[in-house]
Amino acid sequence: MLEEEVYVEQPPGFEQKTIGDKVYKLKKALYGLKQAPRAWYDTLSQFLTDNGFTKGKVDRTLFRIQDGESILLVQIYVDDIIFGSTNKELCDEFSNLMQGKFEMIMMGELTFFLGLQVKQLKDGTFISQTKYTRDLMKKFGMEEKSSVKIPMNTSVKMDMDADGKTVDQKRYIVLIGSLLYLTASRSDITFAVGVCARFQSAPKESHMTAAKRILRYLKGCQEVGLWYPKEGGFKLIGYSDSDYAGCRVDRKSTSGTCQMLGNRLVSWFSKKQNSIATSTAEAEYIDAGSYCAQVLWMRQQLRDYDFEEKEIPIICDNTSAIAITQNPVLHSRTKHIDVRYHFIRDHVEKKDITLEYISTNKQLADIFTKPLCESRFDELKHELGLIGELTLEED
Repeated sequence: MLEEEVYVEQPPGFEQKTIGDKVYKLKKALYGLKQAPRAWYDTLSQFLTDNGFTKGKVDRTLFRIQDGESILLVQIYVDDIIFGSTNKELCDEFSNLMQGKFEMIMMGELTFFLGLQVKQLKDGTFISQTKYTRDLMKKFGMEEKSSVKIPMNTSVKMDMDADGKTVDQKRYIVLIGSLLYLTASRSDITFAVGVCARFQSAPKESHMTAAKRILRYLKGCQEVGLWYPKEGGFKLIGYSDSDYAGCRVDRKSTSGTCQMLGNRLVSWFSKKQNSIATSTAEAEYIDAGSYCAQVLWMRQQLRDYDFEEKEIPIICDNTSAIAITQNPVLHSRTKHIDVRYHFIRDHVEKKDITLEYISTNKQLADIFTKPLCESRFDELKHELGLIGELTLEED
C-alpha cells in the first residue's frame, strides 16, 4: 500500500473521454513508480516479521530466524532475495513460504548476483567478475593488446598534465565508471582506478594511457577473484595506512584501509584525504580517525549475526600516530587537526578499539595507498585472498 497520495494520468490506449482531463488516484504501487521499492519493502518486511523473522538493527534489509542451533538469513535487494541457512530444511521451508504468498521464481543455488559470480565449494566461496572483465576487454578493444604485471607503474607520478593532448572526455568517464564497478571484487585495482578517477574533468592522453594500463593488467588476470575460506576464525581486524602528500596536484595524502574477518577481506577503500597533512604522523592519524567509524559500523553489523567484537585492533605502521591517540592532551602539534579526527581518541579511551603497531612490510593496506613493485604487489594480493579461479580448481 502507498503512504502518500499519488496520481497518474490516464494510460495511453485506455483513456475515458467521458471523464475529461481527470486523473487516477492510485491505491497500490505500480511497477516503475518511485514509491514502488519502498512499498514492496514494507509489504515484504511485514510479512517476514509476522512469520517470526527479526530485522537487522544496522542492515534493515537483513532478516533472520533461529530454529534451535540452526539459523536462516535472508538478504533483500529491492526485488532480488538471497537466503542461506545451516540447515537445508529451513531453506526449503522459506522457499515454500515465499512462493505461497508471492509470485516468485526460485533460481536455485546462488551463482550470480548483482554482477558478481559466486562459486560455492566445500572449502569456501569464490566471488569474481570474470564475465564482466571479459566484456570490458571487448568493449575497449583490448583483446589484442599485451598484458602487464601491475596496474600502475611505480615510476608514474600523475598530475593535471596541462600541456598534454586532450582525449574524449565521455569515453574516459565511461572507462573509469566501468573500472570502478569492477572494484567490487578486484581490490587490487582500487588504488590505480581511484588515482585515474581524479582527472575526469579534463582527461589527457597520459591519463587515458594510465587507465588503459589497468585494462592491460586485467587482461592477464581476468579470472582473479576473492576467496572466502570456510575454515578460520572471525576476529575483526582493521588495517590503516596512508601515503603522505602522495597527490602531486594538491599535495594531499592518500588513505588506504581494509578490514579482515579472520583471513577474509570484507571491506576496503582508497581515498584522497580532505585536508593537507603537515607530517606523516598527521596523515596516518587522520586516516585512522576517519577509518574508526567504519570499524565501529562493522562491529554493529556483526551483532546482527550474533558476533560480539570488543577492542577491535586497527593496525598502523606509524608509532607517532599511535602515540597521539593515547595522549589525552591536545598540544601544539595536534591542536590544528580537525576535531572530527579526534573521534578515534575517544574510542581508544573507551576500549572499543586499540591501535597496534606493525612493520611496513606487513601492512596489508599498503596496496591501497601507492603503486608497488611486482613482488610486493603479488605478495599483498595473496594476503588479501585474491586468487585465480584456475588456481582454486587445481587446489
